[in-house]
Amino acid sequence: MAAARGARVLALSPWKLVLHDNPVARAGLRAALAAERVLVTSPAAVRAACALQPLRRRRGQSWFAVGAGTAAALRRAGIDDVAAPARMDSEGLLALPGLRSVRGSTIGLVTAPGGRGRIVPALQRRGARVLRADVYERMPIAPSPRAVAALRALAAPAWLLLSSGEALAHLLDALPDDAIAALRRARVAAASDRLARLAAENGFAGIVTAASARPRDLLDAAAQATATSRKRR
Repeated sequence: MAAARGARVLALSPWKLVLHDNPVARAGLRAALAAERVLVTSPAAVRAACALQPLRRRRGQSWFAVGAGTAAALRRAGIDDVAAPARMDSEGLLALPGLRSVRGSTIGLVTAPGGRGRIVPALQRRGARVLRADVYERMPIAPSPRAVAALRALAAPAWLLLSSGEALAHLLDALPDDAIAALRRARVAAASDRLARLAAENGFAGIVTAASARPRDLLDAAAQATATSRKRR
């Protein structure tokens, strides 16, 4: 998508994804998938769950996804009826009608350790019992020397597409100071107001908020802001 708009991408992955294929993870997933409501937090969680067992809807069961990408992954896995919020973050998910009145119900959460830390406490405050299944893990990795060198040498106008606060924290911890300074010269397209505030707190400027965390929406926000800046000149 970036190439179609004439841009290049510098990948600065802060982690790799590792499947939890062990008896504890499998038992946790079976319990979560037997709940009245099943909530899945990422496409990676869908892929990891499918690697452990097939996904099937039980009679009377409701399924929820944190965003459109996760909902699409669930449909490809055979769960055709999935509720997902227009606002693709924890707050949008928790505002869905099917997750408002949950007192006395059981909710299976298919996810990974870390991130989405607001979901479980919010559902528990509403009176739900949450069965958490951590089916994969994000293992922190350092950006490659080649990527760090490319970041240091970055001369073109740049945008940071930000869809995860945890990813940003790992990246800032892993990069050397001069690379962080180069990164902070980039403008930011953030996937939510919360991430926009987080970017500002971490020294970034020129921040815009995208409609969602989807790559197309992040790129649209960056392109629209760039076009507006050029017109003002």
